[in-house]
Amino acid sequence: MSFRTLHDHGVIARYREFLPVTEATPVISLNEGSTPLIHSPKLSARVGRDCEVFIKYEGLNPTGSFKDRGMTLALSKAVERGAQAVICASTGNTSAAAAAYAARASITCIVLLPAGKIAFGKLAQAFMYGAKVVAIEGNFDDALRLVREIGETEPIAVVNSINPDRLEGQKTASFEIIEELGEAPDVHILPVGNAGNISAYWLGYQEFHALKRSSRMPVMLGFQAAGSAPIFHKRVIEKPETIATAIRIGNPASWDKANAAIAHSGGAVDIVTDEEILAAQVWLASHEGIFVEPASAASIAGLFKSLDPASGRAYDAALFPEGAKIVCTVTGHGLKDPDVAKDKCGGVIPAKAERGEILRLIGA
Repeated sequence: MSFRTLHDHGVIARYREFLPVTEATPVISLNEGSTPLIHSPKLSARVGRDCEVFIKYEGLNPTGSFKDRGMTLALSKAVERGAQAVICASTGNTSAAAAAYAARASITCIVLLPAGKIAFGKLAQAFMYGAKVVAIEGNFDDALRLVREIGETEPIAVVNSINPDRLEGQKTASFEIIEELGEAPDVHILPVGNAGNISAYWLGYQEFHALKRSSRMPVMLGFQAAGSAPIFHKRVIEKPETIATAIRIGNPASWDKANAAIAHSGGAVDIVTDEEILAAQVWLASHEGIFVEPASAASIAGLFKSLDPASGRAYDAALFPEGAKIVCTVTGHGLKDPDVAKDKCGGVIPAKAERGEILRLIGA
């Protein structure tokens, strides 16, 4: 067995039989996937009733977000079809993944971003991976409209989640959860922006259930930012606003698929405020040692809201029975958007290089 065979552990290698690939498909991989499913004892205690909460930490993918799972398949299929360039609209994470996998494939990556609306950590990734980055006047939805038009008229492959290969790759996260837990969870909570991820997870859960690799399917709960919640409000949001840039989307590409997942699973889509998102981000870092970008913390904020009778939308009695297993997906690493963390938590404490001064400042 060759070193390459031994070393190739990306999602295509692991789940080839469940993916639309053939022997003719070149595998463009950065060994994505296999992200940790971290048991959270403090979240479990907050839920109570012997429930267990697990964090699917997708920020430990190669470019720091869940987008890598779909991008390995999207780029592999694009190269198989002869593409010499790919294009995407992005709020940041898609651009990083597309640029990295395009670099790996030695083809051109073009990124359309809403000007002034992207966290610099993500923008820096796109630059470093060699993408051609264009900042447009408008929001993500405007950028995606342009990408669709360009994809229809130019020999450039679109690698947003309107490309079905993206969701096929992203569904592998649900496979990993089932394999690690030995069963599908009772409840799965996710942030929702363009709605591709909740759709992809549901696709994976359905497939493994049909193959009898799990005996149940989870209730899917999706949480949108209050200022960017088209699915919750059942209407397009013309000017979405939220500090959680990764889910600042007013017209999700996978809206219908997400609605189907919610309806068939008996779940719901709800909203959390920016204040709740930031509080959950800080809580998760300071209590469980898991640092995520703001959009990722929407799932944790959603869990807190689900447990709070004062919210008027407490789902705990119906969805969190005794001994329930709950998975919260956190989609991107905190270093994707460090400025938010800096502004929220403050800076360093200046001090003289004296022992007594240090002890005074730390309250010792």
